[in-house]
Amino acid sequence: MKEVKLFIVDDHYMIIEGITSLMQHEPDIHIIGHAQNAQSCMAFLQRMQPDVIFLDINLPDKSGIDVCKDIKKSYPAIKIIALSTFNQNSYIQNMLENGANGYLLKNATKEEMLDAIATVLKHKQYLAKEVAESIKENDDKKPVLTRREKEILKLIAEGLTSNDIGKLLFISPTTVDTHRKHILEKFKVNNTPILINTATQLEII
Repeated sequence: MKEVKLFIVDDHYMIIEGITSLMQHEPDIHIIGHAQNAQSCMAFLQRMQPDVIFLDINLPDKSGIDVCKDIKKSYPAIKIIALSTFNQNSYIQNMLENGANGYLLKNATKEEMLDAIATVLKHKQYLAKEVAESIKENDDKKPVLTRREKEILKLIAEGLTSNDIGKLLFISPTTVDTHRKHILEKFKVNNTPILINTATQLEII
């Protein structure tokens, strides 16, 4: 592996120091700098671009999710590995959807960090084991809906009646009710409020 330029963005200096200490004897890793907020991160990138960024999700001046999107828009070649204490599916999905190439937890070992760097540089996605399990667990709970069922679920969540939905989608209210019944069965719930709450928790709507 050629020398990799690594940049660390985290508002906790102890994390920066910890990563620096772990990586200082790695001949292929060169830490070119660090930032403790979004503003100084973007200012640094105007002067120099790393190969890989370890990016904290929680920054004091801006969400790391938004920073990830900003970096990818301006510097698409930079590989971004999210660094977080959060293992919730919403954080993971938001980072990945905004361009993150990998997701590490802050309890990662040096070997995991090196593996993450090597993986994203091969243009592959890296997920820490606990992160991959969290995504799988969430996906296992999600019912599989057809495109039409997803459309109808979204409109139900917006408070539309079967008549309203029928007019919008150019289908009969009876057909809407049939779809509604199938959606309730797939979610294993028996009323609309519970359906909407469950779909929201599973991040389907």
